[in-house]
Amino acid sequence: MPGQSPVTETETSPESPTIGQYVAGYEIPVIDERAVRAAAGILFLLGGAAFATAAFTGSTQPLQPFGMFFMIDMLTRVVAGDRWSPTMALGRLAVRGQQPEWVGAPQKKFAWWLGFGLAAVSCGGMGFLAAPLAVTLALCGLCLTLLFLETAFGICVGCLLQARFGKQAPMYCPGGKCAVGTGR
Repeated sequence: MPGQSPVTETETSPESPTIGQYVAGYEIPVIDERAVRAAAGILFLLGGAAFATAAFTGSTQPLQPFGMFFMIDMLTRVVAGDRWSPTMALGRLAVRGQQPEWVGAPQKKFAWWLGFGLAAVSCGGMGFLAAPLAVTLALCGLCLTLLFLETAFGICVGCLLQARFGKQAPMYCPGGKCAVGTGR
């Protein structure tokens, strides 16, 4: 099974993907799920600290720098590539001695666009709209919940949404949840 084999050799491709890499035995670009989960854990820790501080102080000010960092990190992943994301770099560093678990990069891209969208709405609500603290905490709580599901259980909600609403069924899902050539 391609998702479980210890593949380390990468194929050269004339066009390098923005997200992930081409690995022998895989039809599409893939990304190491372990590094993605580690990066989600890093964001969860930072966001949790900002969320708790905001909740205890009654001010959105502690969430503003984290919200901007989160939004820029997600945008960097989908536009410039996951290689340029600070949290992905730290995530790769954290799991560098482990065997990669390759998953499809397209569904991660969809999930990261979702994260960017949530962060943009949260930051816009805090800044331009001056939303009440409760609304801001609810939006940030949703983001933290999605990060927790990813890091603790390997459940990528964005990937599930891509599988449900995307034009193509995902390939190489974490834990072998989807199979090549099957439907949604």
